[in-house]
Formats: sequence, structure tokens, C-alpha cells
Amino acid sequence: MQTAPKDLLIKCFKFFLPPTEWKVPVIILLGIITGLGVHIFYISNAISYLSDKPETCINCHVMNPQYVSWEKGSHGRVANCNDCHVPQNNFISKYYFKAKDGLRHATIFTLRTEPQVMQIKQDGKDAVQSNCIRCHYNLLYPISTQAINNKSIMANYDGYCWDCHRETPHGRVNSLSSAPYARVPNLKPIMPKWLEKIIEVNNKNK
Repeated sequence: MQTAPKDLLIKCFKFFLPPTEWKVPVIILLGIITGLGVHIFYISNAISYLSDKPETCINCHVMNPQYVSWEKGSHGRVANCNDCHVPQNNFISKYYFKAKDGLRHATIFTLRTEPQVMQIKQDGKDAVQSNCIRCHYNLLYPISTQAINNKSIMANYDGYCWDCHRETPHGRVNSLSSAPYARVPNLKPIMPKWLEKIIEVNNKNK
């Protein structure tokens, strides 16, 4: 006799339901995990990573020089960060790349293992090269009749577009020390206003 989907669902629910004596500790633990998850989601401004806004990149302050050099450079008015640094061939590959790269960045910055000078990884190089060609393909034909896509360029030449166009769009040096007074948009405060008021009142009463 086959089990009805409803009965199967009830069995699964009962299987994961903790014993009566464990219910209170489990509820407390789930509450703590949920609270921490919501807090981390809020302070990391995670929702911003679903957009294409360049300001998202300066959630991590080490990216300030990259933001400023992009904003003041040749691409500042015609392209955003994702236009160059994220695959644009389809929706799935775009957000898969963003999720994979974002998780790696979040881990590095959380553990404070980020380098002083940023170096693009191979996946990033491939994405940027592909997007250079996607936007500038009409300029490539006079240079090489075979330079019509990323594969043909890479098959005939081991370099990248920026091997020649070194100043585009970030300049040559992109470290925090290279732009110590870079002006970037102010980030949204991570501390709630009600908590700021409590701290302010406590400081006044001391």
C-alpha cells in the first residue's frame, strides 16, 4: 500500500520534531541562530548584493580605491562594476559568479586575511576579458580579423586587453595607501537608532 504524500509529510515532520524534554533548549537555540543570522544579514547589507549598484562594492572599505578610480576613470559614466567583473552571458551564470565570489570575499574580509594590494583571480580575469570584448567588439576587427570572441583571442594571444590598456579603468596601483583620502559615499549605519540613543544617554549619565 502506497503512503499518501500528506502522511509522508507528517512522518517527516515528526521525525525532525525534538522530544518533549528537548523542546525548550531547541527553541532557544533556534532563536539564537535565527537572531544571529538576521543580524549578520543586516550588518553586512546583504540585500545590496542583489543589485548592480557600484556602492555595494565599498561595503568593504578596502575597495575604496577601486571605487574612486572607477568613478573618476573612463568607465565611470558608462559601466558599473558588474558590467565588467561579472559574466553577462545569462542570469544564472551572473548570480552564481556573484554568490561564489561574494562568499570568498566575505570569508577573506571576516578573517582579516585580505592583501594590501588587490590582485584579480583567474575567473575574474576571464570575466573581465569577455566583457571587454562584449562591449568593444566593434573596435577589435580593425586590429585582428580573428578577434571576434574571447576564445579566438585567447587561442592566438596569451595576454589580456589590459596588458596594453594598463590604466583602464583603475590605474596601476590600487591599494588603501595609494588613495588614503578617497571620497566615497557614506555607508548606511549598522547600529540601530534606538541603540545609539541608549548609548548616548548612558554616556551622558556617566
